[in-house]
Amino acid sequence: MRRIAVLDAPSNLGLRPPTPTSVPGCAKAPGALRDQGLVARLGARDAGCLTPPRYDPGGWQPGDGVAQAAEIARYSVRLADRIGAILLADEFPLILGGDCSVAIGSMLAMKRLQHDRGGRVGLVYIDAHSDFRHPGNAAVVGAAAGEALALVTGRGQGDLASIEQRRPYVRDQDVVLIGMRATDDYRMDLQAGGFNVRTSHDVRTHGASRTAQWARSLLSECTGYWVHLDVDVLDPSVMPAVDAPTSGGIAYSELENLLQGLLSGKECLGMEVTVFDPDFDADGVYAQDLVNSLVASLAPLTTPPVTIPTQSTRSSRSRSRRSASSAASGSRNPASVGPASASTDAAPASTTSAPVGRPSSPASTTSVSTPTSVSATTSVSTPSDPVAT
Repeated sequence: MRRIAVLDAPSNLGLRPPTPTSVPGCAKAPGALRDQGLVARLGARDAGCLTPPRYDPGGWQPGDGVAQAAEIARYSVRLADRIGAILLADEFPLILGGDCSVAIGSMLAMKRLQHDRGGRVGLVYIDAHSDFRHPGNAAVVGAAAGEALALVTGRGQGDLASIEQRRPYVRDQDVVLIGMRATDDYRMDLQAGGFNVRTSHDVRTHGASRTAQWARSLLSECTGYWVHLDVDVLDPSVMPAVDAPTSGGIAYSELENLLQGLLSGKECLGMEVTVFDPDFDADGVYAQDLVNSLVASLAPLTTPPVTIPTQSTRSSRSRSRRSASSAASGSRNPASVGPASASTDAAPASTTSAPVGRPSSPASTTSVSTPTSVSATTSVSTPSDPVAT
């Protein structure tokens, strides 16, 4: 059993300011998750915090390229160094982001590992959005979080896509995308690139555990793989505390089955958790739910086994109160969960409406076994993200 090492990477450099006077709140996510006892409950080693540069997009204008690119590049090198040290100690790195641009540092570490050990390293990208905007398919680039997958596969400006002349950090064929919505703007680009894709609807149709097996079978020729988790893959009815909530997501039970299947083998090298925003979670309810889910998901790595509590009555009541309050005030738009699950290994998502948008007032958003082959669905996508643009 590898010990889990928890490293904070509270960078919000990859997002645009939510308002002219505020900063994205996902930089607060590691602290909020630690406040719920994540490190102790996992029996993990505290690997500290990698402090990012100051958030300052300055006078960025369309046409300037990726905002804060130099700062992101420097931070990515330092993050890759820290991940490499954790791997060298034969530990499992759990990175608490931060926005999705932390994937640049993680995949730089994987490319270094690939160079040192040989073979190829894959990427399982679990996200509601493709993060595949780049100069070849968009008139304007700007926020690295919305371009993270494009950058780690070698697309975009060289100071981020080719750090240490290692472009690409991962090959298109060695990427598996899971959980994106079927309306993604870049679905045809993904198909043309040969990416392996299952949308959130596909996960519900085929089952989360079978989807994990499918992903592992696709990456069976790789020496290992990294897992990227953007918590907006969850439906907004259970996880609205993200910068771009998008309806039609998966349920917590599906996420846990998916991650347990991916993390249970030694070929999984590490994982990052991104985009949780405590600014939309004033009483800590969603942080508590997310920590409960992460502890359940990481159970295959914990020794002795960690007792996983069910979601508390307080959480359920708090979500109900928050949903009712939001509906009464009209401050957020309600969203419904997608179609009921046809899967036998996960319960269907809740049909409770919940707040999904940004507040109207300015706010700081400061394997296992070899499965039977299942064809991937390649139609994937997300609406434009007003913050990650």
